[in-house]
Amino acid sequence: MFSWLARMAAACWRPVRRYARMSKDEEGGDNDDALLWSRDIGRHSVGEYSIAVVQANENLEDHSQVEAGPHATFVGVYDGHGGADASRFISNHLFLHLMRLARENGNISEDVLKGAFLATEDGFLAHVRRTRQIKPLIAAIGSCCLVGVIWRGTLYVANLGDSRAVMGCLGRSNNIIAEQLTSDHNASMEEVRQELRSMHPDDSHIVILKHGVWRIKGIIQVSRSIGDAYLKKPEFTIDPSIPRFRLSEPLRRPVLSAEPSIYSRVLRAQDKFFILASDGLWEHLTNQQAVDIVYNYPRAGIARRLVRTALQEAARKREMRYADLKKVDKGIRRFFHDDITVIVVFIDLDMVGSSVDIPELSVRGFVDAVGPSDFSDLEGINGNASSVA
Repeated sequence: MFSWLARMAAACWRPVRRYARMSKDEEGGDNDDALLWSRDIGRHSVGEYSIAVVQANENLEDHSQVEAGPHATFVGVYDGHGGADASRFISNHLFLHLMRLARENGNISEDVLKGAFLATEDGFLAHVRRTRQIKPLIAAIGSCCLVGVIWRGTLYVANLGDSRAVMGCLGRSNNIIAEQLTSDHNASMEEVRQELRSMHPDDSHIVILKHGVWRIKGIIQVSRSIGDAYLKKPEFTIDPSIPRFRLSEPLRRPVLSAEPSIYSRVLRAQDKFFILASDGLWEHLTNQQAVDIVYNYPRAGIARRLVRTALQEAARKREMRYADLKKVDKGIRRFFHDDITVIVVFIDLDMVGSSVDIPELSVRGFVDAVGPSDFSDLEGINGNASSVA
């Protein structure tokens, strides 16, 4: 028999097949950025949210997702690398695995969230196994994965990679304080290098400083991901004639992990909002700078404001104006900044326990081979849309 959660999930948090559209950045004149899309404001179970995406790569590798029901909220940022296959797969499967496991277990917990991540990893590796004969380099495609779930007044955050979740908490003097909820799984962090060395004591090349950047096996910076099959199982070894993915010795055991770091806490009155963003944002803004912006400006369009502020900083670092950066085309733009996805989730605790009138919207940031220019044109394609509710 279904528990209360299972009945709620089936009735109120189900995937639906209607989508809202993401709007292009249009402020008139020369102020618009043709590679920036946003949804200024939307509603979720205990508040509102705002989302924005900017493209830098030739093909956008980020995917994102918001699932909002009257009693629960799911948000995800999936920062792909090597291609969009893994991030797209996560967008299509992770939430569904979470729903299945929640029904089977009768609740949402850290173990349920972990199980959804591992099931998604198993599914993607099976997909790689089926397709690598026709697409060999799919074994080198992976994605960071950052998820936030609000259910019954508790926030759960699960993370693989170096995307980041930051809470904005109200201090005693009514100032906003940044609290980082996740750890960056990146070899640039000393604790990550120590963890890898302790797990691979017989491998002196597990982390290598290459051109001033710490990389695992001299190849990749993130230590946890979905995908990157060739760094997890010997069966997915890539032809060594491709230097970019050549290992110094055969893989004996996984050097990357798909086990997420998970954090949970009961939401408090001082928890005002949290930001989920790919590392492209955090390359240019500190945690405190980001929460100050969210706290001091109107909610509507706040994710777009964060992205634009990061882009202005990226331009400043290259001694140019943002107005000139906006004229740089995708692909070339990657030399100035990464793809950036930002979701800001506002928390209104007076709404906890109440039934919120939320439009039946399922949001999945999705870009196929034709690129993000279709954000404004796609609406509901087999459960995937280049859109934001």
